[in-house]
Amino acid sequence: MSASHQHRLDGEFRAASRVTLIGMLLDAVLGLLKCIVGLLFNSQALFVDGVHSFTDVASDLVVLVVMKLSRRGPDADHPYGHQRFETLGTMILGSFLIAIGGALAWDNLWRVMTTAELAIPGWPVLVIAILSILGKEWIFRYTRRVGEQIRSDLIIANAWHSRTDAFSSVVVLVGAVGAMAGFPWLDAIAAIIIAIIIAHVGWQFTWSSVRELVDTGLSDEDTQRLRSAAMATEGVRNVHDLRSRRMGSDILVDVHLVVKPEISVSEGHQVGMQVIRRMRDALPDIRDINFHIDAENDQQGTVTTPELPSRKTIRDWLHSQLPELDDARHHLRLHYLGNQVHVELFLDEPLPLASGTVEVRVDTPEWLGSLRVWQPG
Repeated sequence: MSASHQHRLDGEFRAASRVTLIGMLLDAVLGLLKCIVGLLFNSQALFVDGVHSFTDVASDLVVLVVMKLSRRGPDADHPYGHQRFETLGTMILGSFLIAIGGALAWDNLWRVMTTAELAIPGWPVLVIAILSILGKEWIFRYTRRVGEQIRSDLIIANAWHSRTDAFSSVVVLVGAVGAMAGFPWLDAIAAIIIAIIIAHVGWQFTWSSVRELVDTGLSDEDTQRLRSAAMATEGVRNVHDLRSRRMGSDILVDVHLVVKPEISVSEGHQVGMQVIRRMRDALPDIRDINFHIDAENDQQGTVTTPELPSRKTIRDWLHSQLPELDDARHHLRLHYLGNQVHVELFLDEPLPLASGTVEVRVDTPEWLGSLRVWQPG
């Protein structure tokens, strides 16, 4: 891995750590205030919202650990890097939120069904709810901006987790106002809604991570953008076997490019390099593109098989058919097309070999598609 790439990874980790630590401190303070005020002033919704804030603290710890692991460079055991640790961390975080949300929803639903008289929240509940809304909306915007800058789905996911805390505080505010207005059951209903919000966000995180871990490809729209970029490249005749997958914030792509069969290996490679540039212009998050140069579309027609003879076998066959070649300087150009070999024989000095004469003299094995002789002069 280049020094510039590692420097970028280190910078991303520092930015992620800074915003995560700030968010974790805010979550801890808000969680403590919500739980204490919720218990002292009879608001189960605010208490559940405090638990939600403490889940943010736990998720921030997960983010710090996972970001440290995922930003390490490739090694012998992980040649593609460690970005999948970020995916794994997001899935763990999502599963944790599902469990917390389900438990809190059931607890408050049971309380509504079994409690005859529900307590009325006090006015400090309103103050803490408003402070939470303002604080969490600010940390959401800050965290999302950093996540987009460093291209981290985990940081962006953590930002939206903060946004759900702001939403849940709005629910607390509405529930507390309703309870004070004579509808005490609204506070308990608000607590259930918040718990469902927590579980829903957890499900979204978990499902997106599972899709990445099972190598779900890019959307049809993005795939078509890559195909169009490849087809627009000079020298590309067709594109097939275009496959993609995500690894953290990066995209990995494999593609087969059909080019003219008579071009050189180096020209074919250069065509592939131009395709890489165009694809990265189309989707900047692409990290690696593996391209395979095809002289024919191996998804159509007769597929060329590995059983065709090698260069050495063909050279030995030619010398057995044309003994004149033993003392002549020459070289071969072979074209493996349509499950046959088309042979071009280039002579460095004239020999009494006419193309038609050669075709009469040599045996014609099944693998031979054509034989052309090129002489100087």
